[in-house]
Amino acid sequence: MLKPVLAAFSLLLCLTAHAELPPAYRVTVQTENFPPFNMADNAKNFAYEKNISGINTEIVQEMFRRAEVPYDMALRFPWSRIYDQTLEKADHALFSTTFTEARKPLFKWVGPLAGTGWVLLARPGSDLRLGSLAEAANYKIGAYKNDAVSQYLEGQGLEPINALQDSKNLDKLLKGEIDLWATTDPVGPYLAKQEGVTGLATALRFNDAELFLAFNLDTPDEVIQRLQAALDTMKADGTVEQIKARYL
Repeated sequence: MLKPVLAAFSLLLCLTAHAELPPAYRVTVQTENFPPFNMADNAKNFAYEKNISGINTEIVQEMFRRAEVPYDMALRFPWSRIYDQTLEKADHALFSTTFTEARKPLFKWVGPLAGTGWVLLARPGSDLRLGSLAEAANYKIGAYKNDAVSQYLEGQGLEPINALQDSKNLDKLLKGEIDLWATTDPVGPYLAKQEGVTGLATALRFNDAELFLAFNLDTPDEVIQRLQAALDTMKADGTVEQIKARYL
């Protein structure tokens, strides 16, 4: 009797692991220009999947392939719009989304895809160094609207000057319109390097964060479970590290 029971149990596990999704089910996956994690090959603010590259882009594409979950991917602008769409529309997903405790109940999460640091950057050659965020209140800080870094600063009582594109803050910093650029490492330095700017001074590193694929709350749990299992496997077999090595 033991073998039939074990066989039935194994079949049940298989069925559970591969539960059917609704007919014609597809996930709408959106992202933005956030190099080197996700970016349009032509540097435009709109692109379809074949013209989107980056560390997390490749990771997400491989996750969906392994999980056998149909999807469509597009890069759009601005971040605030696609963030709100993911909150409001069923079966929408967004990356690279920084996980925070404030955001935790707003989405279903798959990840982490990558780790980052939050920094306040000063102009090249600057000797400005801060011991805490409280000290930063004395300076004009540029940030990216609706980004987790900006939201965090606002939650700490600071009043960042928000731009619709993070790269705009580099220009403001160099022109002296802001004293500090609140951004993500390695994103900020990567953006600066693309403009031929190196040597930005780190005035303060104030947080470490993780980037995820965030889903609308109405997304079936089966989708979340399949994709998380695929990502876990990719980390275990070295695929994630291979992808990172192509960019960093």
